[in-house]
Amino acid sequence: MAGFVIAHMYPDLLNLYGDRGNLLCLQQRMRWHGHDCRIKNIRLGEKIEYAGIDMIFMGGGSDREQGLVYRDLVGRSDEFMAHIEDGMPVLCICGAYQLLGISYIAVDGQVMEGLKFFNYLTRGAKNRLIGNVLIKACIEGEEISVVGFENHGGRTCFEDDSLQPFGMVIKGYGNNGEDKKEGIKYNNLIGTYLHGPLLPKNPGIADYYLKTMASRQGIELNSRLDDYIENMAHEQVKKKLLAT
Repeated sequence: MAGFVIAHMYPDLLNLYGDRGNLLCLQQRMRWHGHDCRIKNIRLGEKIEYAGIDMIFMGGGSDREQGLVYRDLVGRSDEFMAHIEDGMPVLCICGAYQLLGISYIAVDGQVMEGLKFFNYLTRGAKNRLIGNVLIKACIEGEEISVVGFENHGGRTCFEDDSLQPFGMVIKGYGNNGEDKKEGIKYNNLIGTYLHGPLLPKNPGIADYYLKTMASRQGIELNSRLDDYIENMAHEQVKKKLLAT
């Protein structure tokens, strides 16, 4: 039995919309594969021991919470980005996804700085983009459908055409409701607006993270999980969206 550790960054601040379910999904699926998986909470001011971490997860939060997280991370952002470049698996949802960009410009014009890992801007709008969403994504060379739920006021726009979205919108809004792009995919990092939580209804994405974590330890996950219930939940959302 191997052991894996997923760092849950700022669980007391970035905790909207039940996205902790992504961690529970990964933990249980890794256990079904016969390996141990532990969730390690990292709070403000706590050192991140990357050598003992297999994956990083950050969820969504309000503007105030995002500001606190930014001030905590900005002084050590170079180390964080270096591990992203090295292939560390990372999942950032909603507010955490916005935080990776240049800045967030609120409706009243106030600017909240981002970590500037990627060249995109998020601008706030009065009307929120809310509803179920269906995208097509390419994961390890295979095109798959991904479903989720989005609820965001921010409109994220890439300033660099070379940036790769997590997927392209079939139904829903995505990054900004206009260009059909949803989220970002870079190395083994995914940033996305998809709540739900994302992974329980998309076992293909969950397995992508599991296999990546295992591969970085030199381990192959050979067992095949029974995803009947997960796929049924996925297809129910997909069919409902395609029928509208």
